[in-house]
This record gives sequence, C-alpha cells and structure tokens, in this order.
Amino acid sequence: MIEPSRFDNRFIRELPGDPETGNFRRQVTDACYSRVMPTPVRAPRTLAVSAEVAQMLDFTPEFAGSETFARVFGGCELLPGMEPFAMCYGGHQFGHWAGQLGDGRAIILGELMTRHHGRQLLQLKGAGPTPYSRTADGLAVLRSSVREFLCSEAMHHLGVPTTRALSLVTTGEDVVRDMFYSGNPRPEPGAIVCRVAPSFTRFGNFEILAARGDVRLLGALVDYTIATDFPELGPPGTETRLAWLREVARRTAVLMAHWMRVGFVHGVMNTDNMSILGLTIDYGPYGWLEDYNPDWTPNTTDGERRRYRYGTQPQVGMWNLVQLANAIYPLVEDVPSLEAALSVYPETYEQTWRHMLAAKLGLATFDAARDQPLCDALFEVMQLTETDMTLFFRCLADPRVCSTSSADARWAALLPAYYTPERVTADMRARILAWVDSYLSRVEQEGEPAAARQTRMNQVNPLYVLRNYLAQLAIDKAEAGDPGFILELLGTLRSPCQEQPGRAHLAEKRPDWARQRAGCSMLSCSS
Repeated sequence: MIEPSRFDNRFIRELPGDPETGNFRRQVTDACYSRVMPTPVRAPRTLAVSAEVAQMLDFTPEFAGSETFARVFGGCELLPGMEPFAMCYGGHQFGHWAGQLGDGRAIILGELMTRHHGRQLLQLKGAGPTPYSRTADGLAVLRSSVREFLCSEAMHHLGVPTTRALSLVTTGEDVVRDMFYSGNPRPEPGAIVCRVAPSFTRFGNFEILAARGDVRLLGALVDYTIATDFPELGPPGTETRLAWLREVARRTAVLMAHWMRVGFVHGVMNTDNMSILGLTIDYGPYGWLEDYNPDWTPNTTDGERRRYRYGTQPQVGMWNLVQLANAIYPLVEDVPSLEAALSVYPETYEQTWRHMLAAKLGLATFDAARDQPLCDALFEVMQLTETDMTLFFRCLADPRVCSTSSADARWAALLPAYYTPERVTADMRARILAWVDSYLSRVEQEGEPAAARQTRMNQVNPLYVLRNYLAQLAIDKAEAGDPGFILELLGTLRSPCQEQPGRAHLAEKRPDWARQRAGCSMLSCSS
C-alpha cells in the first residue's frame, strides 16, 4: 500500500481553491481549482497497466494487479493521502477565446513523491463530472481511452515528450456518445485512463486569470509554477518570469520538432491543450501521418479549415505561445522583453528540426546550404504519390539504396513505402530516383561506410508506430472482451525502432479497408 506521506499535494496547499464544495456546473472565480470526488462505477476492471509507469511510481507488481488498484484507478476509492481536485482554466479553441473550460472530465487524485522521478501527479480521465463539465457527463468511452493509453506510452518510447499512462480500467457501465455528432448516439463501454505527469498545468490556466483581470492570482500561479516545476530559474521577479517564458517556448519548440519527426498530428492544438512543461497532452482526435500529406488532419471538427493540420503545427505552437505571453503581460508590462523571450521558439525549432532531419537521413551534420534544398526536394517527391512516411525512411536505409546499386535495385528497395506503386508514372519514378542520386552524393561526401549509416538511421527511424488502423483493431477486440491486442501493441511499441520477430504485421502500411473507416482516417472530439 502507498504511504500517505508520499502524497505532497502542493498545488492545493499553496494556491486558493473554490470555496463551493458542491459538484455542479458553474463559473469558478478567484480560484485555481475545485475539490471534487470521482464518481464510483459498478464494476472496475484493470484492462492494462504500463509496467514502466508503475515502476516509476514505485508501485509493486502485486499492487498493480490487485483489486484495490482497479478500484482506486477506476474512481471507486481513495488511498490515504489523496485529495482529489479539478483545475480551472480557459483557452483559445480553434483560434477563438472560449472562456472558462477547466478539467471537465479529469480529476487529479494527488501529487505523489517518487524515489527517483520527483513529483508525479495522478489524474483520472473519464471519472465523472466536475464543476467544469459544462453540458457533458465527465465520462470517457473505451475507444478513446484505448487510444490515449497506447499513444501516451508509444510516444514516450519514441522519445517524444509526453504525459504517461499508468492504467486502463473498464467501468462495467455504458456511456452514450454520438461519435460524429450525426444525431445517432449509441451506448459504448466506459473506461478510465490514469494519466501521469509532473504537472498538468496548461497555457489556459494563466489565460483564464488574465482574461478576468485577476493579476494577483495570476502572479501567484506563475510564481508557484516556477518554484515547483522550474526551480532552476531562480527566485520570483520579472526577469525570472521572462526566463520562464523563454523556457516554455524552448520546450514547446522541441516538442513540435518531435511531432514532425515521427509524423504525429495532435488534431486539437487549442491553448488549453498546451502543457507548460512542453509535453504532449490530451490525446483526442490525434492521428499518425501515414501517406505524407502536410495538409492532413485527423479531426472532423477541423476538417474544413484544417487549422491544426500536420504542416501547420510549428506555426500554431508559436501562435499559442503568443497567447501565453499576452496572458502574463500584466506581470511584465514590457512588450520588447516578451517578444525577445518568444524569439527562442523559431530559433530552437529550426535548430532542432534540422538536427532531427540530419539524423533521419543518416547525416552526421546538417549543412543548411547543401541540405535544406535536399530536404525540400525530398518532401516534394514524397507528395508525388502516396508515400508512407514511416516506411520511406526505413526503406532509405536498405542496403540496396547505395551508390553501387542499379536504378532498378534502388526502386525495389523503396517500393514498400508506396501505397499504389502501379500508379507511379515514369516521370514520378525518374524524379524520385533523381532525388536518391542527390542524396547518395551528399552522404558520400561524409565518407562514412554505408553499413554504419544504415545502422544509425534504423536507430532513429521507427519501424513501428501506433497507426490509426492498429489502434482501431485494438479497440474492436477490446470491445469484444479481448484486451490481448492492446497488450501486444504495448509490448511492440516499447521498442519502436527494433525489428521484432513475428511482428511484421504491425509494421505494415494502412490497408485499403482502413482508408475511410471511422477511427482509422478521421475522428471527432467525441469520447
């Protein structure tokens, strides 16, 4: 059992809370949070646990497999020391101020102090209504919970900054959802994910206070955040607050470069979904870029404007940071200094992205004069025909793609990356192979043996990602009562770059049946 002393709960101890204790929808002012209890469910059952996260939290395997674990992380009981609460925040949604939002279906159980990983907050997603639920029920369905559980862990093992997922617990109750807002609601099995992070504070936590003119509480929250999550920046003061904004901008830039590196599309980059720690947070209608298309978004709500499409994510990251800077302006009142703090974002993004591109291409360094045109041309030829982004970089490391190979051998090595190779015209093939020639000329300049380059490429370019159709297959099986495929994916995605015997089927391109199927191509915010 967890000792009560391991829960520190500093957020609710040092910041003001909502004096109203009733759990009903309302506007919450002069407070950073509301105390609220999870809603007990009928039959909590643990479907999956991340062993790595359990170990990070110092949980024993016996506890993780116990009935008590299922009841705690199914929202039915608390461990000594837990003090549940929901955060108050606002946000810009699809570019427009939305006012108060808050944790409408997320409840933080407590802040756990771990032996080797510092402070970790345990948050249940889908554990019932809170004062911030607006017109919703605060619950989550199995399909969205499977996606969040698997993707949180997949992203971590890909090296992408992210919140983690401890557990996936089914509730034994149905939740009614209209998946595509089409007027056809239906009952679906309910589930709860326990998310884990050092902080769940978002840009929107500061925006709501600025929008309400509560400068006193805004300053207190900024200083609390710095002291708790950025203590290395120093004592409170204007310069420290500017240094904090610079650090948030730097971390956000690194995060955006990671998303672009692996072909991840968040789908809902609202400011209330932006972590001040630079973590991927809130896995809603996300998707993996399978055929390389910078204009693709998985979110049906964004299907027309495509504000949050793959290719615009770096620009949206900057736009969101500007909103954070606007929020803390009353504490600084110095526009040039705020702009200077934000200038670290484009510099960091460009540097990080180029470094990642060099690694993906097996280059020791990125020479802008030579390599930027090479990369620009690569992304152009990848759009000539449907090209699987993940497999293309793996194919590029194939020994047949080398200076001594024939054009036919090189083409044969690249073929697995194309969805419809029979539609590739002679002109397309010529342009693609011309780019390969340019690429080989560039790598030969570095003088590294081809085998060494290929090894390095295969260490950074994943073979296995959580493709949309794989997640849907896991959902289908779980809804039928079989969690086995969830566990198979979880195990495979722990080593995304390493070829694993017997799991070639998990590295295959999207099948034709998944092109238009719900959950495999487009998703809504419904969960």
